[in-house]
Amino acid sequence: MTRGLSRGLSMRRVGGAWVALAFVSGVAAAALWLGSVRAWDRHLSQAYAAGFTIYESLRLGVPPGEQIAITPLSTDDAATATMGDFARLPDTPKPAYVTNLSILTRPASPTDRAVLTLGIVSDELVYPISDIVVSSDPIPAGRLGQMTRLLATYCSEPIIFARFADKPWQRVDGTGIWGCDTAPADMRVPAAIAAIIALAALLTHVANTTARFENFARALHTRRRFGGPESYDIEGPTELRSIVAAVNSYLEAERAQLAQRAMVLSGVSHDLGTPATRLRLRTALIPDDALRGKLEADIDQMTGMIESVLTYTRSEINAEEPRHLSLTSLIEALVADYQDTGRPVSLRDQDPVIVEGGASVFMSRRGHSQLPDERRVLVTARPISLQRAITNLIDNALKYGRRATVELQTDAETATIIVEDEGSNYSVTDVERMMAPFERGENTVNIGGFGLGLTIVATVANQHGGTLRFETGTKGLRALLSIQRH
Repeated sequence: MTRGLSRGLSMRRVGGAWVALAFVSGVAAAALWLGSVRAWDRHLSQAYAAGFTIYESLRLGVPPGEQIAITPLSTDDAATATMGDFARLPDTPKPAYVTNLSILTRPASPTDRAVLTLGIVSDELVYPISDIVVSSDPIPAGRLGQMTRLLATYCSEPIIFARFADKPWQRVDGTGIWGCDTAPADMRVPAAIAAIIALAALLTHVANTTARFENFARALHTRRRFGGPESYDIEGPTELRSIVAAVNSYLEAERAQLAQRAMVLSGVSHDLGTPATRLRLRTALIPDDALRGKLEADIDQMTGMIESVLTYTRSEINAEEPRHLSLTSLIEALVADYQDTGRPVSLRDQDPVIVEGGASVFMSRRGHSQLPDERRVLVTARPISLQRAITNLIDNALKYGRRATVELQTDAETATIIVEDEGSNYSVTDVERMMAPFERGENTVNIGGFGLGLTIVATVANQHGGTLRFETGTKGLRALLSIQRH
């Protein structure tokens, strides 16, 4: 067991490792995100600066640089561009989406006004230039920079035709700056995916770890009812292994204690058999009938008490395996056995279950149907223990009342056996007090027993995941034995 414990990983260490991994993943994802944002900002800033370069090159006629190519149009192409028919110019994409933009310069004097005319031909979209048109940027080069920045934002590769004032038309190629090939890789989505994967892995580990504890708790909770194993496998984290090892040790000690108790009681019962037999033989030689009867009653009470305690101990050991059975048939057979011996025990019929149907197009009233009376209530239980518990309740009802009425009520999860006596003078409080071992009612002289009947019933109910309770009925006291159906 110790070797098994040493192989497990501590939740503290594993949790610390997962927290560190999540922290590193978060830092890496944040670094990727911020690096991608900064790279994209640099790309847009370069595109914005390229607008200034293009503007000055068109205005002054100087070379724009290595990444920008400006070439004049032929006379025919220039005439076509002057008419604004940019889609008909050579080497334009098909289909062609044309975006027209005019940038007014701030005049140096009232007679000096220049206009920068642009025709942007793309195979994907017409660019939204409303923000550029209404821009408050006083510098014309700045407006052109906003336009080139917009091209970089859409990662597009359009063909630009430009004319500054009355100068010739020029073809501008700046894909080396705002084209898709020069755009930085957007790592924001991979960063988000990495963070989500790290978080999902952490949550999965937490869910798996908690599921181990929940499964063990569920198995331990249903152990007494379904006859669980003598010990549980030691697996999982170190903390769970320690808990399972402690539970296994407790179960082993409990089994040994119960087995020792049963062995002692069985030995006592066996050892008392010989002197009890000698006492019966010697008692038979007593000529006084009254004295002989008292001695025989004392001997019967002594041996009966030992057998009753032994029965209770065997019910605690819970050696019987549960199986699938019809609770309805079990109760009907028990009631029939009492009736065959002339005992006043009856079975109360269950109320019929009425099913309401839906309305039809031919009838406004809903139809009703009744389920058959021969329906059976199936449960998973220990038949001998359950039969003993129901028999004890019926015997108590006959002892303290004139008759016993048995009823079965069920729902989707539980089945309740109700035994009601008639004419009992005991209250709910009195009967609940008698559930303790060796507690009996006030008329112990007239009624046999040793005060373990209700204790055994409560033990059996607990073994079946249910309870034993009492309530006041219409004719007497009602005992309600509830068990789980599954």
